[in-house]
Amino acid sequence: MMNNVDFDQFEWNAALIERYNLAGPRYTSYPTAPQFHAGFDALAYRQALIDSNASQAPLSLYFHIPFCAKVCFYCGCNKIATGDTSRCGPYLERLYQEMDQIAAVIDTSRPVHQLHWGGGTPTFLSHQQMRELMEHTRARFQLRDDDQGDYSIEIDPREIQPDTLPLLRELGFNRMSFGLQDLNLQVQQAVNRVQPREMTEGALQQARELGFRSLNLDLIYGLPHQTPDSFAQTVEEVIEMSPDRLSVFNYAHLPERFKPQRRIRAEDLPSPEHKLLILEQTIRRLVEAGYVYIGMDHFAKPTDSLAIAQREGRLHRNFQGYTTHSDCDLIAMGASSISQVGPTYAQNHHDTEGYETQIGQGQLATLRGLVLTQDDILRRAVINQLICHFALDSQAWSAAWGVSFNDYFAPELEALKTHAKDGLLEILPEGLRVTPAGRLLIRSLCMVFDAYLDQPNLGRAFSRII
Repeated sequence: MMNNVDFDQFEWNAALIERYNLAGPRYTSYPTAPQFHAGFDALAYRQALIDSNASQAPLSLYFHIPFCAKVCFYCGCNKIATGDTSRCGPYLERLYQEMDQIAAVIDTSRPVHQLHWGGGTPTFLSHQQMRELMEHTRARFQLRDDDQGDYSIEIDPREIQPDTLPLLRELGFNRMSFGLQDLNLQVQQAVNRVQPREMTEGALQQARELGFRSLNLDLIYGLPHQTPDSFAQTVEEVIEMSPDRLSVFNYAHLPERFKPQRRIRAEDLPSPEHKLLILEQTIRRLVEAGYVYIGMDHFAKPTDSLAIAQREGRLHRNFQGYTTHSDCDLIAMGASSISQVGPTYAQNHHDTEGYETQIGQGQLATLRGLVLTQDDILRRAVINQLICHFALDSQAWSAAWGVSFNDYFAPELEALKTHAKDGLLEILPEGLRVTPAGRLLIRSLCMVFDAYLDQPNLGRAFSRII
């Protein structure tokens, strides 16, 4: 079995990182979002929902809540920073209408194994609105009542009240992701997100007491005024807080694309050398502390379901990142959200005005999407296997897909010989095995199987690999 890999190992090879640290996709989907087109419209998405009923696959529901009380200067998410909570009302009404349209064509007896509220800040909603949103969801879809689904929500500890987490637990949530980014006060002030450790730690402790199963903390490296020493201190304090999962994201400074980033001074950012040192130190320290390097910025305790799924070869990747639910059709609702239903992707209007207008006219809010070809599906299977498991059993893959891996991907295997010569992977008779040095550069290996890459414009479309 090619999946028997020691996931705690990685090798930091500065020369290889310098050579391969180019811009490239994160592969939350393949084909990636630049390939979506307006020819895939609301009618096409509606038909995809109808067609998906034949599979009887379970469902994963995502709700995008775009509102935030304050803007964080580093943020590149689709959000609306406002103090006007009344703006939620019309948006929620459109969400309910979108649910009605979907429930009218999909088999609503299909169980919802996964549910996620993202944003923005979902807890920007009032407690009554959160209760109402879950009631409307439960009335239309088959939510589980045994607490065995993965029902998660993104939390800003600055925006919760003492009774917020008990309410969320009552509503059925059992997993949470907390935004933290950095614990250094100077860094927090520079990005307009002052959040003392006690605030985050208190929320984590309350969540544990309430029986939330898996708690994630988000960190960002590359923010203004960060140094290797200051971020190392943040990592030590985070380890003391002992989250089940950690995401350590790379800050990409793109003020021309994201207006809030114009409040960050480029001269305050760490140098590229310091930024890489911060990442190296962070990975080493987290692995030393017992976390499993899942890949692509993510870490988990060995007992967490994410690490278990990786060990057992069940890990998957979609628009929400790594997931254990590869068998689900993902139905995403709200502005800018992206669904993955059968062999299709469908993205809603980015702006709330366009989203609300189209839903208000009795149509699904699909702006663009894609129907995958058989070639897309085969390449997606390879990329998902590599990015989740760092290995591919060519015989097992060929048997699963009815295609000879070695024959179909002969040009790609030839191209990978350069990566193999550089020590990023081994090309074996039984398949591919990514080396410890290659795990940090897994996106580069996956790019070899990407038939759509526009090499001259990669830097404009994607961030650097590291």
